[in-house]
Amino acid sequence: MARLVMWNMMTLDGMVAGASGDISWHEDVWGPELERFSEAQLQEAGGLLFGRVTYDLMAGYWPTQQGVIAEFMNAIPKYVASRKLSDLAWSNAHLLGQQPAAEVDRLKKATAKQLFLFGSADFAATLMTHDLIDEYRIAINPRVLGGGAPLFKPGQAKKLRLIDSRALSSGVVIVRFVPAREG
Repeated sequence: MARLVMWNMMTLDGMVAGASGDISWHEDVWGPELERFSEAQLQEAGGLLFGRVTYDLMAGYWPTQQGVIAEFMNAIPKYVASRKLSDLAWSNAHLLGQQPAAEVDRLKKATAKQLFLFGSADFAATLMTHDLIDEYRIAINPRVLGGGAPLFKPGQAKKLRLIDSRALSSGVVIVRFVPAREG
């Protein structure tokens, strides 16, 4: 059975995107170290999950790129939660049905390697509600946006336990949490 790992970059004030979906601040910290980390974690992946907005961004970028990460992103199975899309043009992409949480649960049971949820804060909120996220990997960017789209939605409480943290030379701190066992 696969584990579901949520992988996101957020700002120090908890935003995954700024005004109008701006994520240009990712470029402030992207470099060889974060690229190596990304390549290493992709080796663990058996599939990727996206919400519609993140899917649109990824599908508009990766098919025209080259290199190790691009080859991986274009080949791996991708699963998309969307009420608006009816057709996916990106290679090996599949729409999740009307019950995306139930389908993710089924995918976890049917997949040997880990599933990764990239970006997709709204979809992550749905999966959190159903206790389907097994690990939260977050790259904390040393930037404060002062507003935008938060990673965690108001009213969603979850107790987590830190299992690892690592600072990169760019100033990013990668933290890894798992749900805390109650009791």
